[in-house]
Amino acid sequence: MPAALSTGLTLLFAVACGLCVANIYFAQPLIGPIAATLQMHAGLAGLIMTLTQLGYGAGLLFLVPLADVVENRRLILAAMAGAVVGLVGIALSNSAVTFLAASFLVGTCAVAAQVLVPLASHLVADATRGKVVGNIMAGLLAGIMLARPFSSLVASAFGWRAVFAVSALLMAVLAGVLWRALPRRHPHRSIGYARTLASLPGIVRRTPLLRRRALYQGLLFSAFQAFWTAVPLALAHEFGLGQGGIALFALAGAAGALVAPWAGRLADRGHTQPATGAAIGVALLSFGVAALGFRFHSMAALVAAAVLLDGAVQLCNVLSLRSLYIMAPELRGRLNGLFLTFIFLCAAVASALAAAVYTFHGWGALCALGAGFGGVGLLYYGTEFRRKALSPPPAAALRDNKG
Repeated sequence: MPAALSTGLTLLFAVACGLCVANIYFAQPLIGPIAATLQMHAGLAGLIMTLTQLGYGAGLLFLVPLADVVENRRLILAAMAGAVVGLVGIALSNSAVTFLAASFLVGTCAVAAQVLVPLASHLVADATRGKVVGNIMAGLLAGIMLARPFSSLVASAFGWRAVFAVSALLMAVLAGVLWRALPRRHPHRSIGYARTLASLPGIVRRTPLLRRRALYQGLLFSAFQAFWTAVPLALAHEFGLGQGGIALFALAGAAGALVAPWAGRLADRGHTQPATGAAIGVALLSFGVAALGFRFHSMAALVAAAVLLDGAVQLCNVLSLRSLYIMAPELRGRLNGLFLTFIFLCAAVASALAAAVYTFHGWGALCALGAGFGGVGLLYYGTEFRRKALSPPPAAALRDNKG
């Protein structure tokens, strides 16, 4: 394996991760027109996003661990091919059943991104792993943040089906490029798929670092999901923004992705622990800024809150992944799948809570919910110092600045 990735290949990894994950979020601002076209009952319209998210959760749990079993390039290309089939199915669907089935397939296959990230970590030396992972994660977060404005703008010009047709074409082209550019990686000493899945509970039980980093990121991503679930509704109701204005707001918030390369460098220099505390503190602060933004009707404050929150979530995510990836190279696929499955479950609960809290109690209560997630994270972060005062950290943790 090479000791470093070229700039071009790193960029390709980042673009691929961003586009794969964007497929999960394209439908979020289009629920209304999709439900109307497919004649879905208003009470069932939420399934448009739920089925995609359920598919993503299934892929994290059952497909991502395959990275420790089968050749990675083949797994990535197979998942991307499945995503293309699902996207074409969405674009051509004429009933709710076919749309939802295709959405589940797209969500499941979008986890190709979560095979690409650990693959990149296998291709670089420890000294630059955080930097490379950070650069690639910047592309992934940009895909999440740009998906909503992209789908809103394309749908307003060409209809919602065009969004998924364009994405299918882009995914097909990208798969062709990856087929030629990706190196092969065969996992060493594979124990087989069934035994790999059976090993997951034991990995969770024996890996306190996994549990700690998953809880940090689960709480911060819950805050992220709560904000981005409610803010489009609040912008429409309180600021009178239409689809275009909401798309521009989401585009401005995507600036938080720029923190990812910096986060990776912090981790490589051994600053994981203090940077984690800073990330949690900034996330907590962002909801105070968001509350003030609505109180004083300040769009600038809301944009600042979005950038602060997105940056904090991305910072903690890169720190967490770098900490996990230096532990056991043969377990990276499973560690990644377990880490993200927990985060996905937390975010799904937060999305449901956020919609209800904002609808019945308003923006102030929503900000209190988000700040509550950050506050719990900060309290748990405080236990790091007590734990390390009582017992010396293992050598692996010392190498990562007690991360």
